[in-house]
Amino acid sequence: MSASKLILTHEVAGLGSAGDTVEVKGGYARNYLLPRGLAIVASRGAEKQVAGIRRARAAREVATLEEAKQVAGQLGSLTVTVPAKAGKGGRLFGSITTADVVAAVTAAGGPSLDRRRVELPSSIKSTGAHTVTVRVHPEVSATLAIEVVAA
Repeated sequence: MSASKLILTHEVAGLGSAGDTVEVKGGYARNYLLPRGLAIVASRGAEKQVAGIRRARAAREVATLEEAKQVAGQLGSLTVTVPAKAGKGGRLFGSITTADVVAAVTAAGGPSLDRRRVELPSSIKSTGAHTVTVRVHPEVSATLAIEVVAA
């Protein structure tokens, strides 16, 4: 199985969003996308499902584009403090995860976010100021300033 034609049922970073028909390597399809329910094998019956998925996605996107712009504005004006255990020199024991960022945004009074939409620049392993990108909508991204402090 050199290549598999699949229909995505969920958004997959770097591949596409729900309803897209993609062609991927066989192992990626067999070992990752299909077992996790992120995609289904493309067939004639599946094409009918795709139409329903696309209609639902289009309705959601149109309704949420204005909301997404509002949320992006809120995130841009927000400075979030993330407490973490740190040793000497501001080096963290572990690293900051997307779940930590989402919890800190909620604690700071910001909007509720999905952790899968938060993109960390790289692993955050030190205290100080960092910048995080949040994909609020396929067309709208927001930049969030976080301050990692020793707890």
